[in-house]
Amino acid sequence: MTKLSVNINKIATLRNARGGNIPDLISVAKDIEEFGADGITVHPRPDERHIRYADVYALKKVLKTEFNIEGNPNPKFTEMVLEVCPAQVTLVPDAVDAITSNAGWDTLKHKTYLKEMIDTFKKKGIRTSIFVDPDPAMVEGAAKTGTDRIELYTEEYAKMYPKDPEKAIKPYAEAAIVAHSLGLDINAGHDLSLENIAYFSKGIAHLKEVSIGHALICESIYLGLENVVNMYLHRLK
Repeated sequence: MTKLSVNINKIATLRNARGGNIPDLISVAKDIEEFGADGITVHPRPDERHIRYADVYALKKVLKTEFNIEGNPNPKFTEMVLEVCPAQVTLVPDAVDAITSNAGWDTLKHKTYLKEMIDTFKKKGIRTSIFVDPDPAMVEGAAKTGTDRIELYTEEYAKMYPKDPEKAIKPYAEAAIVAHSLGLDINAGHDLSLENIAYFSKGIAHLKEVSIGHALICESIYLGLENVVNMYLHRLK
């Protein structure tokens, strides 16, 4: 079964909007674990507009499931990850002013840099993943960096799915085959939802993990957080 890691950035966004501690990020993360999720994902950005660096340290103390920290490995981010030692670090090439992640790595252009960063994290026993577009060349480039996994950037799949699911999933299925042949494990994330997750998980061979945040939290407004977490888990079976 593909594992579900819940991205809680949107919980932090809601908390930060009022300047207090409601909703309590730590309590929500613990509840999500109790509801059955396999892990918690956070993506702190330099301006700390949602997840704060202090949140990452606090979460590490209480989480019982896998902790996945995403981000661009600038010096501050790298120092934090090495201190926290999560189960997994996912390297994402987001710009400082990006609203959300909007592209995968060019693993050919940045091969040396990525290899150096991955070596740094793996020396601390942290599993590594690289955010990539569903391009066989980028997947092959990722394999040469020494990463353990790739995370397929699924925004284009989500956009195309309502009109043509088969066409939408084709490049991802092909990229996954290449990744598996090269010994890479496969994660996926970005704009996956209750509407499109079942088709994606069935169509991607060897899919280890999906990271879902924005859609899951939005759906929970109507359906309830515990219910939605279990709806995802059911679709991933």
